[in-house]
Amino acid sequence: MKPIWIVDDDDSIRWVLEKALARENLATRSFTNARDAMAALQTETPQVLVSDIRMHGASGLELLQIVKAKYPGLPVIIMTAFSDLDSAVAAFQSGAFEYLAKPFDLGKAVELIRRAMDESLREASVEQSSSETPEILGQAPAMQDVFRAIGRLSQSNVTVLITGESGSGKELVARALHKHSPRSAQPFIALNTAAIPKDLLESELFGHERGAFTGAQATRRGRFEQAEGGTLFLDEIGDMPFDLQTRLLRVLSDGHFYRVGGHQPMKANVRVIAATHQNLETRVKDGLFREDLYHRLNVIRLRLPSLRERREDIPLLTKFFLAQSAKQLGVDVKRISEAALNFLSGLEFPGNVRQLENLCNWITVMAPGQTVEIFDLPQDLVHTSQLIETGNFSAAISLQNREMPTTNGMSDGVSTIHSSVARSETLSQHENDNWMSLLEAEATAMLVQGQSEVIDKLGRSFESIVIKAALKHTHGRKNDAAIRLGIGRNTITRKIQELGIDGVKDD
Repeated sequence: MKPIWIVDDDDSIRWVLEKALARENLATRSFTNARDAMAALQTETPQVLVSDIRMHGASGLELLQIVKAKYPGLPVIIMTAFSDLDSAVAAFQSGAFEYLAKPFDLGKAVELIRRAMDESLREASVEQSSSETPEILGQAPAMQDVFRAIGRLSQSNVTVLITGESGSGKELVARALHKHSPRSAQPFIALNTAAIPKDLLESELFGHERGAFTGAQATRRGRFEQAEGGTLFLDEIGDMPFDLQTRLLRVLSDGHFYRVGGHQPMKANVRVIAATHQNLETRVKDGLFREDLYHRLNVIRLRLPSLRERREDIPLLTKFFLAQSAKQLGVDVKRISEAALNFLSGLEFPGNVRQLENLCNWITVMAPGQTVEIFDLPQDLVHTSQLIETGNFSAAISLQNREMPTTNGMSDGVSTIHSSVARSETLSQHENDNWMSLLEAEATAMLVQGQSEVIDKLGRSFESIVIKAALKHTHGRKNDAAIRLGIGRNTITRKIQELGIDGVKDD
């Protein structure tokens, strides 16, 4: 952590603050005048700056102006005598974090400095996350369209509305738009409007003045001020409370806003990028979203595809996230087999890229070997029935072998199936015991999972498969299929309706 700078020409004030902060294990650096502090700012910065307002030479107000111009996120506490209250108020309005009236209570002074440190660390973490932006990965045609759109918008300051499902990477796209824009050297500030309580969201966006509400012990800059000159990303904009939408519309219209409890208009030079997983047109029709704000945001719309629409990117993303997770944990990178990659590529991933990233973190921590197979994946992701449906009988049998206790007879049957499936993944007439062993394995899995009505569920699946096979064989002719199966016309008609089987012809 950086030291706290103390700027005062009064030796006793410097000495008292140095000793008090040293007892709190906080490093300090002292200056006898503002000029020396200004010179030091050319090569380094403090965590918090505490300065007297009246000193020989340059004043604390001049120092404050230089700090705010070069380091707007650096908290500055101005010390002043009671007779300088007007000057203190002026400093406060110019961006000082707080003023400290002399003579001050030492305990309260340390508490105030600690609050300023918390603010400094919070803003530093925002800047760090902005500087560690990963590149967007994707080779699918749908992602190439997104890349082209980012390229076209690279030299523009136009407002962009990003739509797409949760977890599809909307914030990464927003960061890329900022990174390749003329504002890239300025801050990128992100705010999830759905994650902030309604009564705090206004202060979070626009800041507040000291005493604006209970607990507002100091002036606080909002996200618009933090993003000055840069980009403000408003995620889940569709969840923004209706009354706040009016204030946001005002900023987008003329660039002005007021802090909560403030009376002086603030000017915002900020590019706004919004994102939502909701249908804003529907919310406008339902009266939940202002139509005029919708049109202000919907200048350029960029739709981000779901992971299901870019399945060819799943292997690339999986390997990237496994490498990233291993680096974070300081372990060797897990390898993933082609079979496991193919299996993952066939999943729906309702949580999109975020779900895949979480899965890779789980694999890095929980998978037993260095090479990850299908049966090493989480239990809730891999079910025997799912593997059977996709024709991956080998993985299904391996999964049962690893996860469930079996009788000796079943183990022998399973090993027989495994060897035959290794030769071919089709069930042949000569291996009619295979499907019976698979049925036994599925029944055992359902019983282990605590499912009820196992016979009814398996029976319906059995009937459905057999009737579909018969209908396929007879090209959808119901009467012929009934004859082949040895059941009556009324029976097959009833079964088709109960099981919801399509593609049936009336003979």
